[in-house]
Amino acid sequence: MVNFVVATLIGLIAGFLLAYILKKFFFASYHREAENKLKEAEREREKILKEAEREAARLKREGALEAREKFLKYKSSFEREMRGRQEKIEREERRLLKKEESLKSREEVLRERERQLRRKEQEIDQKYSQIKEKEEKASQLMEEAEKKLEEVAEMTREEARAEIMQKVEESLRHEKARLIRDFEKEIESEKAKISKEVIARAIQTSAADTVVESTVTVVELPSDDMKGRIIGREGRNIRALEMATEVDFIVDDTPEAVILSSFDPLKREIAKMAVERLVADGRIHPARIEEVVEKVKSEIEERIREIGKEVVVELGIKDLHPELEYYIGKLKFRTSFGQNALAHSKEVALLAAHMAREIGANVEVSLRAGLLHDVGKAIDRDYNQSHVELSVMLARKYGESEEVIAAIASHHDEVNFPSVEAVLVQAADTLSAARPGARRELLEHYIKRIETLEKIASEYSGVTKAFALQAGREIRVIVNSEKISDDDAYILSYELARRIEKELTYPGQIKVTVIREVRAVEYSK
Repeated sequence: MVNFVVATLIGLIAGFLLAYILKKFFFASYHREAENKLKEAEREREKILKEAEREAARLKREGALEAREKFLKYKSSFEREMRGRQEKIEREERRLLKKEESLKSREEVLRERERQLRRKEQEIDQKYSQIKEKEEKASQLMEEAEKKLEEVAEMTREEARAEIMQKVEESLRHEKARLIRDFEKEIESEKAKISKEVIARAIQTSAADTVVESTVTVVELPSDDMKGRIIGREGRNIRALEMATEVDFIVDDTPEAVILSSFDPLKREIAKMAVERLVADGRIHPARIEEVVEKVKSEIEERIREIGKEVVVELGIKDLHPELEYYIGKLKFRTSFGQNALAHSKEVALLAAHMAREIGANVEVSLRAGLLHDVGKAIDRDYNQSHVELSVMLARKYGESEEVIAAIASHHDEVNFPSVEAVLVQAADTLSAARPGARRELLEHYIKRIETLEKIASEYSGVTKAFALQAGREIRVIVNSEKISDDDAYILSYELARRIEKELTYPGQIKVTVIREVRAVEYSK
């Protein structure tokens, strides 16, 4: 038993010793392996760091080169841009210098022409005084002749007076006709030359479109199938559109289009916008139509104000009342004989301003009066007043100056011209309306003007026939050579032209030509 216990203890001790030896050997081997792995990881880390440093150095060099290239590229582009701007500035300076020299020379030419006109005016005054002297001498001769006739002639005082008056009247008539002919040729030649130059420069500077507007608008559709949706079941949609917009809708064979017809451009624009929105939305029924039309009407009011502001800014007019801007915007949707009222007003303003600048008149007054001269046409309500009176009313209500109001009031010869600016506005209005293609005159008005023109010419004694030619821009009058002399023909053309100016309203000018024919017939036997 004791031996067994001893053997057991020895076995346990040997087991412990063996386990200890094995454990020590295992941990020593593991420790060496861990140290080897650690050293290897350290070497790998150093290798990666060196490679990262080399890669960072390489990237740094490449980035520096790329940054330098970009810098040089931007620098070159900036230098080219600066050179271009410098050249542009130099060209603009040269152009301004040339323009300044041209304006100076033009100013000197106008001054010289003004001096020439003053000399001509003095010469006319002198000739007029000479005519007065001749009339006084003629009166003295009449008195002397009357006395002599009473003494030596076998005729009554009344008969002698009638004979002398007839001779003096014939003499003065011939002298009057000759002077009228000479003075008219001289003055008209000089006046036409100067006015043509001024008007030509103004028209060239303010060139504008003169296309006559139509009374229909075409709305394009994405497909012909949309026409059926616009018409609706039993036509209820198209009836709702016509009632809401007060515009006639024409749905015909025109492919992918609907035609809107109305004499009111504003209503056509509202209808066009409403149809475009309904087509884009896809929901087309009477309730939706009314909703869209009302929304478009409210938006068009804002658009009108924006249009007015844009025009005022474009023309450079300052301190214009906002309500006047609103009425100016409404002119975009007004026409006169097919001509857009806003385009016409802008053109009149530019023409009047340029002519005022050429002759040294007030440019600001001419510009404002030209823009506002037809603003009364934008009023929807019927005041039983002409558009001139309505324009004057609006201009006075919203604080325009008396010079501007006077120019507006006289642009249709309803009152006398109070200033040079008023004359320029009237001339610009005539030029804008008389341009080819600017307006579409009604046939009834045209025929009436032609008939009135021929009737006025036929009322003069000695006139046999009168013909209106070139669409009423020329009237040719044939007179009886036995009743009308050459001098009478000149006097007749002058008086007829002045009467046409007073009694007729027409665009541009009318040429009056009096023709006196003398035929000498003889037969050989």
